[in-house]
Amino acid sequence: MPEHNHHQRFVSLLTRQTVALILAGGRGTRLRKLTEWRAKPAVHFGGKYRIIDFTLSNCLNSGIRRIGVLTQYKADSLIRHIHKGWGFLRGELGEFIDLLPAQQRLNESWYLGTADAVYQNLDILRFYQPEYVLILAGDHVYKMDYGAMLAYHVDNKADLTIACIEVPIQNASAFGVMRVDDNSRVVEFVEKSPNPPSIPGRPEVALASMGIYVFNAKFLYEQLIKDADNPKSSHDFGKDLIPEAIRRYRVFAYPFLNLQTGIQSYWRDVGTIDAYWAANMELIGVDPELNLYDQDWPIWTYQRHLPPAKFVFEDKEHNRVGQAFDSMVCDGVIISGATVRHSILSTNVRVNSWALVEDSVILPDANIGRHAKIRRAIIDRGCDIPQGMQIGYDLEEDRKRFDVSPGGIVTVTPDMLGQKIHFAR
Repeated sequence: MPEHNHHQRFVSLLTRQTVALILAGGRGTRLRKLTEWRAKPAVHFGGKYRIIDFTLSNCLNSGIRRIGVLTQYKADSLIRHIHKGWGFLRGELGEFIDLLPAQQRLNESWYLGTADAVYQNLDILRFYQPEYVLILAGDHVYKMDYGAMLAYHVDNKADLTIACIEVPIQNASAFGVMRVDDNSRVVEFVEKSPNPPSIPGRPEVALASMGIYVFNAKFLYEQLIKDADNPKSSHDFGKDLIPEAIRRYRVFAYPFLNLQTGIQSYWRDVGTIDAYWAANMELIGVDPELNLYDQDWPIWTYQRHLPPAKFVFEDKEHNRVGQAFDSMVCDGVIISGATVRHSILSTNVRVNSWALVEDSVILPDANIGRHAKIRRAIIDRGCDIPQGMQIGYDLEEDRKRFDVSPGGIVTVTPDMLGQKIHFAR
């Protein structure tokens, strides 16, 4: 038993000596119209959350309470969300979530690449005096205890540790992929290669980077300065800094597994409309891989004060029954004599009489008019769907006015409906 306590104390000391930097400047162009007015980490997910809430919650639940969020592209809604929902850390205790916009501290440019984004904030990072710097992406959905990864990093006397997941070899060209030796030391790292290396003895699987890195702080500073001075570099962790580090330093791969079972843990890159829709749909399942009901690992977010969800009318004679099956329904929702199946209704959505919503993700403040029929769609925030409109039944028709993904998911934004309310919030 004493061994376990020692380890807990060891980890809590490590997390206290760590500063996390979340790269949240991404344009997220593959999410098409959903990121027209907001940065990808600010996109709504799972009814009441935004994508960045998962990374921020992981930091807090892991005991890391010094966090910088690097913003750049269309950051208004992201900044507002963090101000409103994440302002509860106490500066007097040395805890903070700082927003670090691209402010041209060192030169006249925006953030050029992921490494440059951190380099431009080097003076701020030094001021925090961390032992370790945890670099995170703000646009993935997962639950992870960073403390275990920090302990692994220190145990291996590593300069840099990269969190990785196993992906099927046919999908691996979308990722940075690692080749490791028998001790999990990284011997090669290729970014988005057409023929990525597989895991030794397992030709069908590759080790992909999750974009989560632990650096020894002093090592990171050296590497960033060296990279910044190299005119040939694109100043990116995956393309430049990491391949360079592997040749000369101790770089290890940390497998992202469930610590109890040793099975691959839940992680989703919700970077395309189809992946985003599928990840939302998974949450509705009876026993989803991502457990939002886990009391030990709460996901925090900003919550508006809204009344409970309400289902009204049971007029069977006129087929006007307010009902929902296999769905997630958030605060403020009113299902008024309408039917909802296998869908997520985000906060403050209204579905009016005789409407039908199936296999869809409805973002906050949308209104679904009477007799409307919607299936396999994503309805953006603030959309007012006119009475009787059908979406997702005739994709040829839908393509003329809406955005249809390769997987046949229809995205509808207020702009497409001729409604000029920018709910970029």
